[in-house]
Amino acid sequence: MTEFRASFDAEVTFLNGGGLQVQDFRLDVPAQDVTTDAVADLFVRHLGLLMVDEVRLGGLRVVAEPHRGSRHAVPPDTGGRERLVDLSHVITAGMTTYPGLPGPEITPHLTREASRGHYAPGTEFAIDRISMVGNTGTYLDSPFHRYADGADLAGLPLDAVADLPTVVVRLTGSGGRGIGPHAVAPFDVAGAAVLLHTGWDRHWGTDAYGPGAPYLTAAGATALVDRGARLVGIDSVNIDDTDGTERPAHSILLAAGVPVLEHLTGLDRLPVTGARLHTAPPRVAGFGTFPVRAYAVLPA
Repeated sequence: MTEFRASFDAEVTFLNGGGLQVQDFRLDVPAQDVTTDAVADLFVRHLGLLMVDEVRLGGLRVVAEPHRGSRHAVPPDTGGRERLVDLSHVITAGMTTYPGLPGPEITPHLTREASRGHYAPGTEFAIDRISMVGNTGTYLDSPFHRYADGADLAGLPLDAVADLPTVVVRLTGSGGRGIGPHAVAPFDVAGAAVLLHTGWDRHWGTDAYGPGAPYLTAAGATALVDRGARLVGIDSVNIDDTDGTERPAHSILLAAGVPVLEHLTGLDRLPVTGARLHTAPPRVAGFGTFPVRAYAVLPA
């Protein structure tokens, strides 16, 4: 379903004196034909303004654009039924996930032709072999990826990776790379999978995917931990800035037992809130990172 946002100038006066002015303010709205009075009401509710006397809007413009999480915006219609949204990249032989890491090798262990001698006529199977690093495709980092005494893939509790309420932080069109605490401040992230939608997945499979990618800052990671985020994901090449050798976001999140989900795609298809994330890896002991079939469930 198409979502809409309004841009406008506003001048607010208060019953107890004083006023507020904004220029080119952006706000999620429920429909393209939303009225000026409805936008003014949403504006007041979004900011939580009290003792408002009058709101005057100017230059109101409504455009088709995904919601970014304005409070009290009408959630999108999902068609009256539950649906699934795939958030994972396809794994293919030789593909590049993180520049410099080897691509997966996919080879047959038992071909269909060779299997025919083991089974009844007309029955055949294929058994294939894959050799790859854990950091392939869309993958989940457990604390063991960063810390020797951290929980490995087998030690991750299911409630850390499955059936999590999602909060999608819209960051497309941002002029900067670093995602700090102010970007996530408006959202209630306690117990949620926080998915950073940067739009960088548009570069997947190209040379542009690696350099200059958006990332979560140390302060941003600390804010998410302090406010109780259960998992943090991003549709970029890394949760950290790869221009240097430090990895503060990984260090902060994984030290707190917050799994990291990297190389997501399709976050533009999710509402800001309301979906539930499933991204459970296999239970491999002594292993820190593994590809996952990440997907979201949108409720009826």
